[in-house]
Formats: sequence, C-alpha cells, structure tokens
Amino acid sequence: MRKLSKIIYQSWYRSAAIIFFLILWELLQRLGIVSSAFLSPPSEVIIAIKELIASGELWIHTASSLQRSLSGLLIAIITGVILGLFLGWFKKFEAFIDPLLQLFRQISAFALFPVFILFLGIGEVSKSAIIFWASFFPILLNTVSGVKNVDKLLIDSARSMGASQSFIFRKVIIPAAAPGIFTGIRLGGAYCITALVAAEMIGAASGLGFYILNSQEIFQIPHMYAGIILLAFLGLGLNYLLAIIETRFMKWKKGLSQ
Repeated sequence: MRKLSKIIYQSWYRSAAIIFFLILWELLQRLGIVSSAFLSPPSEVIIAIKELIASGELWIHTASSLQRSLSGLLIAIITGVILGLFLGWFKKFEAFIDPLLQLFRQISAFALFPVFILFLGIGEVSKSAIIFWASFFPILLNTVSGVKNVDKLLIDSARSMGASQSFIFRKVIIPAAAPGIFTGIRLGGAYCITALVAAEMIGAASGLGFYILNSQEIFQIPHMYAGIILLAFLGLGLNYLLAIIETRFMKWKKGLSQ
C-alpha cells in the first residue's frame, strides 16, 4: 500500500507543473486577461483535436511529418555517426576536415533552405535535406566527443593483449563511445522536430507544420494551438522511441553497474 501511495504521489508531483500551467492557460482567457483571438483555452484546443481525429486529418498530417522527420534524421544518424567515428579515431583526418566542418556548422539550416530549394526543388527532398542538416551536427559532434573520451586504459589494455587496430575500433571504441553517440542522436531528434516546422511551412500540402501555418492564416486559432500541442507530442514520442532504442543497445552498461 505504501508503495502504491508513493507511486501516486510521484506521478502527481511530476505532473503538477503541467496541471498548473493548463489551469493558468484556461483562466487567462476565461477571465478576459487575454483575448481568445490570440490565445485559445485548453478546452477549445481539446475540441479542435477531437475534430481533427474525427475528420481523419490528424493521421494524414502526422504521417507526413513523421515520414519527413524520420527520413532526414535517419540519414543524419548514418552519416553523422560514421563520420564522427572516423574523425574521433583518425586524428590526421580530423585535422584536415575539421576547419571545413566548423565553417559549415555555423550556417543555420534555415539560412540554407533557399539553396536546398534551388538545387532540390520544393518537394520532399528539400524538406528532408533541411531536417538532415539541422540534425547532423549534434550527432557528429557528440560522436567525435564520445570517441575522444574513451578511457585510454581500455585501448592500452587491448593493445597489450595483441589486439589489432580494427578489433580495438570495433570492440572497444564503438561500445565505449556509444553513450555519447546516443546523446547526439537524441539531440538530433530534438533539432529534427524544430527544423520540421520550418520545412513544412514552405511548399507543403500536409504535415503538422503546414497545418499550424494554415490554421493561423484562416484564423482558426484553436486548431493552430492544437497543431502546436500535437507537434510537441510528436517530439516527445520521437524522444521516447530513441530512448527505448538506446536502452536496448546499452543493456551491457546496465549489467556493469549492477
């Protein structure tokens, strides 16, 4: 019974800030402090979400956003992890290419969007490209950092036992750098959702970012806030999925800590 009470208390404590925020949000409009033309109360936003579900639009927009975000993020993960492993392991290669990467890193994905449109058109490829660019550098930099922070004692121990460079890279460096890599992937997932909104606000006919902008243009304010809330849940869901994948890959670390 005490354990159940503790779980209930922890659940309440963790959700108290959200509940307080929703109550305050509702009261701001109900008490006339903020006009409903600018801020729809949560009760109206929930109704708008129900209408989205009933009409089937929710699944159309969510599926479009998921397809774009996952395609860009997946390419960023593959290229960012592979390049990051090589940059962290081969110091001469890093010294050669790092200045160029640092230059590219300073260029915002949003600033490059007109370039992507010029080269790739206004279709899905340019949208995936901006998501890739926004997600790539957090993954790359955390992978490089993860490789560089591998305990040298592990590497020296493997070498003393006659392990080859390729064996050390595969069996020592990659597993030891995994926590840093997954941190970068989760950061990349967060940047991916941010870039998704900008990508869908230009030349898209579906997606949550498109829905938010379209609702604002036709002055359906509750639907606009519904899109914002759903986009936040999409980001949370993606982060949760990445956390599950990380847990599955990092089971060995849990075993070491026990």
